[in-house]
Amino acid sequence: MAEYNLIIEKDEEGWFVGSIPELPGCYTQAKTIPQLLERIKEAIEVYLEGEKNIPLIKFIGIRKIEA
Repeated sequence: MAEYNLIIEKDEEGWFVGSIPELPGCYTQAKTIPQLLERIKEAIEVYLEGEKNIPLIKFIGIRKIEA
């Protein structure tokens, strides 16, 4: 079983949006965090089944900057 980084954001309507940076295009949304965790696991499984030959991106991190 592999580990992935999950980025969680909250949109203007209150939905939680989760994305996996190592798997471009792998994301989902839900009204609660527990529901988001379930859905992102399903999204990862579907992603990996359909994209067997796509290399994984190495996630380095997130940093805040002022601009």
